[in-house]
Amino acid sequence: MILSDGEICQFMREGVLNIEPLEQSQIQPASVDIRLGNTFCIIDDTSNGIIRLNEEIKYKTITTEKYLLLPGQFVLATTMEYILLPDNLTAFVEGRSSLGRLGLFIQNAGWVDPGFEGEITLELFNANRCAIELQSGHRIGQLVLAKMEHSALHPYSGKYQGQKGATGSRVSLDFLKNK
Repeated sequence: MILSDGEICQFMREGVLNIEPLEQSQIQPASVDIRLGNTFCIIDDTSNGIIRLNEEIKYKTITTEKYLLLPGQFVLATTMEYILLPDNLTAFVEGRSSLGRLGLFIQNAGWVDPGFEGEITLELFNANRCAIELQSGHRIGQLVLAKMEHSALHPYSGKYQGQKGATGSRVSLDFLKNK
């Protein structure tokens, strides 16, 4: 069941759900507007031009209030909001239609799992022929929250728990677990 604005407000008042900082105007009928933070990450070029999933991936982190996303460029960004989901709520990120119409693809890879805590890392891609200037604090997407019928038996406690700022892939840790 997707939460309504009233349920979102109630859960926040009760301390069940925490999203900070948050202004009342960010709460929409069935979502919460999320804003762009001020950290961005791009993958460092590798000497051979190949990203190997079993090796640590190096990133350049940039802290700035404005970021110029070039045509065809991919960058990781972060939300201003730090989110704490209880064990019975899940969420997903939707890009804003107004930005998608400019060729800005906004996503977060998969669900935000129950029990997750941290800022959300966003994957941004400019499919336009023109550069797009991104501004920290601008509404970038919507967080849609859904209540699960039962609490998760194993809430999220993975490698991105507590993340702050744009956080690069930690996929190489998967290979260490499997050894």
